[in-house]
Amino acid sequence: MTNVPNNLQDAKDLLTKDGFKVGSTWYHGTSSTLVASIKEHGLKRSGDEALKQTAKQIMSTIGNSYTETIEPVFLTQSKQLAHYWAMQTANKRVVHTGFEETPVVLAINLPEDINKTVKPDVGAASLLLVEGNDFLQHLGSIYKEHGFKAPVMDPSKSDRLDYLNKLGMAYINADIDVKYLEVLV
Repeated sequence: MTNVPNNLQDAKDLLTKDGFKVGSTWYHGTSSTLVASIKEHGLKRSGDEALKQTAKQIMSTIGNSYTETIEPVFLTQSKQLAHYWAMQTANKRVVHTGFEETPVVLAINLPEDINKTVKPDVGAASLLLVEGNDFLQHLGSIYKEHGFKAPVMDPSKSDRLDYLNKLGMAYINADIDVKYLEVLV
């Protein structure tokens, strides 16, 4: 389990036997190197230009074409879960850029009309099938730490809202303006 700063440990307030409560604030985990750009331009879908450039170079080196995709902005209702994803992002960027990076969590407060467009991330089902992915183990330890049974998910049978409530995974298929963002760590 990662060392989560005290100000980000919100599972004790959000976690119930049915999963994580959803409030009006969302969170996004990212890397310290991306914060300056996010503060200037907002949170962009598929916004990590350095990693996209690396992928493009690798594909051209091995003789394959590269088709850029636009991914949505991934969100969670928990600062603690956002910190996990921030750690993943920082670690992935270190491998690709060689620069030391630290995890950063952003708070996102959207107006109601935009907030209604946030959806459960059913695409997260792929995480349940990827061997070696430790998110479910990490999530299970959070559940157990707070006296709850870890969620068991079957991608073929789980309800859409389980991805949001039990796994804390959501997305918005839109860029997020700077005025809705606050850097927490």
